[in-house]
Amino acid sequence: MFSIVIECPPEQNDMLIAELWAEGSAGIVELEGGGLRAFFEDDADRSALARRFHAVSWRREEQRDWVAMSRANWEPLLIGERFFLVPQWRSDPAPQGRFRIAVNPGMAFGTGRHETTQLCLEAMETHVRRDMRVLDVGTGAGILAQAAALLGAAPVWACDIDPEAVEIARAAAGPNLFIGSVDAVRSGAADVIAANISPETIGRLAPELLRCLGPGGVALVSGFEQQEAAAVGAELARCGGALCEARSKGDWALLVVRGKLVGGV
Repeated sequence: MFSIVIECPPEQNDMLIAELWAEGSAGIVELEGGGLRAFFEDDADRSALARRFHAVSWRREEQRDWVAMSRANWEPLLIGERFFLVPQWRSDPAPQGRFRIAVNPGMAFGTGRHETTQLCLEAMETHVRRDMRVLDVGTGAGILAQAAALLGAAPVWACDIDPEAVEIARAAAGPNLFIGSVDAVRSGAADVIAANISPETIGRLAPELLRCLGPGGVALVSGFEQQEAAAVGAELARCGGALCEARSKGDWALLVVRGKLVGGV
């Protein structure tokens, strides 16, 4: 058995972990100071893996149960006032008053460990109410869509342009899940839109996000650092949105933007 070390910014960890699992990794651990160490059996093509993932080093490993060791690093998370995220292989019950969400770390973006996902979940506690119509754009693992349903939203729609992500999210995100993006949604359809995606994608989709908000609706947008928030907010304002709240956690930011749409079609 051998391992490779990959340097990457924290915001890329989820997708990189998913790719490493897909390549047959026997286990993955996050390193102090950033980066990942991924373990592989000896029959894996070390040179090809090092090239694909731009590994900075590798070493021979003694034979251990690296899957069990990797899983031991994933502890349940208390997020906000209402949510309890737990790896699917654990049986920990949710504390009283919290919703339990089982996650599969490494399968798609959105394990709940990243600050942007936590910001979105906390903002949903504030803005999602029973029977509200919620749209999760770029659903990844489906955590935000599942959270909306647990908060009583109905219906909840979720979409992602990655067919593999949609397949992974199907069990969590509910039946109204489709391959595609917000441009496939009718105008005024949603009371709340959650979009935990890149700042470039938010800027490109800003007109569509605002178009799909119903009267009084809000978009919860994240996936960008605090230093990028002003530019994201300016683009949403240019398209007719009104910034009504900004939140931050660590280096990351979330904006709550109210649409100006007065009626749907």
